[in-house]
Amino acid sequence: MILTDTHCHLYLDHFQEDLGEVLKRSVQADVKHIFLPAIDWKSLDDMNRLSHPEITFYKMAGIHPSSVGEVWPIDEERLFKECSKDDVLGVGETGLDYYWSTDFVKEQQQSLRMHCDIAKETGKPIVLHNRESTKDLLDIIEEMQDGTLTGVWHCFTGTEDEGKRALDLGLHLGIGGVSTFKNAGVDAVVAQLPTDKMILETDAPYLAPAPYRGKRNEPSYIRLIADNLAKLHGISLEEVAEITTRTALNLFRVQP
Repeated sequence: MILTDTHCHLYLDHFQEDLGEVLKRSVQADVKHIFLPAIDWKSLDDMNRLSHPEITFYKMAGIHPSSVGEVWPIDEERLFKECSKDDVLGVGETGLDYYWSTDFVKEQQQSLRMHCDIAKETGKPIVLHNRESTKDLLDIIEEMQDGTLTGVWHCFTGTEDEGKRALDLGLHLGIGGVSTFKNAGVDAVVAQLPTDKMILETDAPYLAPAPYRGKRNEPSYIRLIADNLAKLHGISLEEVAEITTRTALNLFRVQP
């Protein structure tokens, strides 16, 4: 069985002291592919330090919406150059975040459009962060969609209708730890949406699944998310692993 974590910030300082043990547990949990979204320019250098003989790491390039204010105006030429590199498989993470601050809403929206343009130019999927900004996010994706834009709504927490709209817009749904929370309602929504449009993610070190909610997340916990998804859809863990890994590798154009 092969599991794939499509969204993991393993390069952050949260893992500095015990990275080797974290990776060992990942292998034991059958996690063989880990995708690394960027949050700023520094992320790209930090990612290069990650390696393991039994895990393949995949890089992305982008500016997180919460980082937009720190780097504005974004160097579009530099972003295009980074996203165009052969070893960068995705554009992001980008998106909108109105939770922490609404001081840079217009800049976040401009950044999102910029990332969408680069995703279409490079032919790479876009990875979308969304917090308290669903309508604006999906409206901008609809505006930018010309039939070539692909990507994922990372950490999907929307309603069934919002999920269906995202799918109609050509997006996939990133299923993470929140789907295991009993009081979040995400589990009931996820149970109604098609598994062949879902990919698994931890967002480590954030949003650890039950029973580790509130603690540091790590890639090995993807197995808990997969097991919960299997129960929600009445299929086996092995089927979830096969479906979501195949979908992820196809989305990011990775040869198995």
